[in-house]
Amino acid sequence: MNLVFFLLVFVAFLVAAARQILWDPGGLDEVAPMALLTDEMIGAARAAVELAIGLVGVMALFLGLMKVAEQGGLLVIIAKTVRPLMTRLFPEVPANHPAMGAMILNISANVLGLGNAATPFGIRAMQALDTLNPHKGTATNAMVLFLAINTSAVTLLPTGVIALRASLGSLEPAAIVPTTLVATIASTTVAILAAKSLQRFFPATPATPPQPDDPADTPLPDTLAPGGPPAGIEAPGAEAPDGADATYPLYVSLLVLGTIAALVPLTVLYGREISPWIVPLIMVGLLGFGMAKRVRVYEAFVEGAKDGFQVALRIIPYLVAILVAVAMFRASGALEALVSALAVVTDPLGLPAEAVPMALLRPLSGSGAYGVMTSIMQDPATGPDTYVGMLVSTLQGSTETTFYVLAVYFGAIQVRRIRHALAAGLSADLAGVIAAVAIVGLLFGAL
Repeated sequence: MNLVFFLLVFVAFLVAAARQILWDPGGLDEVAPMALLTDEMIGAARAAVELAIGLVGVMALFLGLMKVAEQGGLLVIIAKTVRPLMTRLFPEVPANHPAMGAMILNISANVLGLGNAATPFGIRAMQALDTLNPHKGTATNAMVLFLAINTSAVTLLPTGVIALRASLGSLEPAAIVPTTLVATIASTTVAILAAKSLQRFFPATPATPPQPDDPADTPLPDTLAPGGPPAGIEAPGAEAPDGADATYPLYVSLLVLGTIAALVPLTVLYGREISPWIVPLIMVGLLGFGMAKRVRVYEAFVEGAKDGFQVALRIIPYLVAILVAVAMFRASGALEALVSALAVVTDPLGLPAEAVPMALLRPLSGSGAYGVMTSIMQDPATGPDTYVGMLVSTLQGSTETTFYVLAVYFGAIQVRRIRHALAAGLSADLAGVIAAVAIVGLLFGAL
C-alpha cells in the first residue's frame, strides 16, 4: 500500500504539473489544473470524514445486531454448520471460533448485495481474527483470504444496482442477476487461488513495533482488553466450552448449502420483489433468534452499537489517505489518459471505451464508479438495457472497491503490513471484469 499510495499521488502531481505548464488562461479550462487538484484534494479529505461519520449509523445498527447474534450463540452455530468448507479454506482458524460465523455473516450480506450493511460484520470478523494473530500489525493468511473473498463475494442479488436500473426505466432491471452471479463466481475462485498461492511469497513477519503514543496502542472495542474477549471468543490458551468442538452431521451442511443453491433461481426470477425485504428480515430474524435464546436483546443491541462510533473514528485516517490519492489521480487527468490508452486494446475485446472508466474506477472509488455507471445508463444513446448498460451494471455488482475495503478493514484493527492482500484483491477484480465481459457478451450478443 505504501508504494501504491505514493505512485497515485506522484503520478497525479506530474500529470497536473505538465498540464499547468501548458495551461492557457484564456482557453476552455477555466480553472488551473493545479488549483483544481488542490480543490479535489481538500474536497476528498472532507468527503472521507463525512463518509466515516455517515457510516456510524449503519455500523451501530449492524454491530448491535451482531452482538445479539453473538450472545445467542448464532455465530458458533453458523461456524459448526459450514465447518467442512471453512476448515479447509481457513485451517489457521479453530473450527468453533466465532470468527467463522462472523465471516459467514459478512459474506452472506455481500451475497445479498447489501453494500455497507456487510461492513460491520466484516469488521467484527477482522476483530475476531486479530485475537488469533501472533504478529499484531501484520495481516494473517486468514485475514488476507477473508478480504480477498470479501472483495469478490459471489452475489446472488445485486440489490442496489437492480433498484437503480428500475429507477432509470429498465424493462428488465433484474436481468443482471445471472451475469453478476457468473462474474462473481469467477472472481471469487480467482481470489481464493491468488490468496492461497501468493501467501508463500509474503511471509507473516511482525510489523514495525508501535511507538508509545501510537494509536495502535488503543484497545479495540470488545477485544482482549480489560473487559475480556468478545462473546464466544476464547483467549489464547483457554479451553473451548463443552460441545463447542462438535459439528453438525455432514447431511446438515449439505442440506443448508442445497437450500442456498435453490435460492439462485428465485433471485433470478424475483430479484426485484425480494430485495426490499432483505434488511428488515435480517433485523427481525436476528432479534427473534436472540429472544428465542433468552438474550436481553435491547441491552445486547445497545452494547454492540456503542462500537459503531469508535470504529468509524478509527478508520478516518485510512479513508482520507485513499480517497485523497484517488481524487488526485482523477482530477489530474491521469485516469483519463490511462483510459484513452487502454481503450484501443479493450474495445476489440468487448470492453467498450465507455465502460473502461468503470472497470478502472471500481477498485479505487465506489462513488466514482457509481457515477460513471449512472451517467452511462442515463445517456439515451446507451441506456440500462443495451450491451454497455448491462456490462457496467454487471461490473458494479461483480467487483468491489478493493482499496476502500482494505483501508477500512485493516484500519479498524490497525494492521500496517497487508502482505499479499492487494495483489489478491486486484487479481479478483481483473477476473471479475474479464468474466463480466464474457458472460454479458454471450447473453446479450456482443461476442
